[in-house]
Amino acid sequence: MKKYMFIFLIMTVVTGLLGFAGLTFYGISAVRVLFLIFADLLIVSLISKFFFPGLDDLKLIKVKK
Repeated sequence: MKKYMFIFLIMTVVTGLLGFAGLTFYGISAVRVLFLIFADLLIVSLISKFFFPGLDDLKLIKVKK
């Protein structure tokens, strides 16, 4: 989730500008909902980056049965 922080930031800014700039078109409510989703994902990724800074290098280890 931390890798996608800049993508969420860009998508939040783009959908925020489209959704709340006063434009009127058919899908404006969908753009505003996407803005809320991307903003929430951005906040979650920022919180995880600041509270768990050293967990980037964890690897999955497969367990043999």
